[in-house]
Amino acid sequence: MSHWFIAGASRGIGLELARQLALRGARVTASVRSENGRAALQEALAPLGDKGQILIFDTRDAAQIHAAAAEVSEPIDALVANAGAYGPQRQSTLDMDFDGVLDLVNINTLGPLRVVQAFLPLLRQGERPRIAVMSSVLGSMALEGTFNVGYRLSKAGLNKIVQCLADDLKPEGVAAISMHPGWVRTDMGGPDAPVGVEESAAGIIGVVERLTLADTRRFVDYKGAEIDW
Repeated sequence: MSHWFIAGASRGIGLELARQLALRGARVTASVRSENGRAALQEALAPLGDKGQILIFDTRDAAQIHAAAAEVSEPIDALVANAGAYGPQRQSTLDMDFDGVLDLVNINTLGPLRVVQAFLPLLRQGERPRIAVMSSVLGSMALEGTFNVGYRLSKAGLNKIVQCLADDLKPEGVAAISMHPGWVRTDMGGPDAPVGVEESAAGIIGVVERLTLADTRRFVDYKGAEIDW
């Protein structure tokens, strides 16, 4: 079975990805930000026995990420950069918590790139290496609306990074896409979200399993439908 790495798997979509992949028998390495998130992930990876691995790092800390990557010895076939945050309360163009939004950009925009760079040597050794970065339809420049500007700009910036990453890695045979996981019933999405976490995770796995180099540089949802950049 293929080896998946899930960044940000202590709860929500990332945890469900790890759970479903473990039940399928895939080898799973997954990360949490602190020891507090380890217990739930351990339970999700229990079907794998000693074949599951948990790493601990904060995506704002490049040294932590590289140290964690050094603990992994096997090639990685699929990397899902899922870790992210929603940001501060004040995100309006008319009332902005600038320090809070800068931290949000550090997490949502630069964090996934730090993860990809640290684990890229292992991906280069993988079979049909694939990268899926969890973005949001709110990062689409074609979408109207003015709420949560900080979150929107963090995801729009992330989309541009994925475009450039896909172009840089295509000659090496590594595919990279941005994905909108849907509006999901998680702590971030809230109880009124229309998509269940199980449905979203299953869709993400399906899209990533089908991903080839011909699909690189796409922006899609968890069903594989194209989204306007």
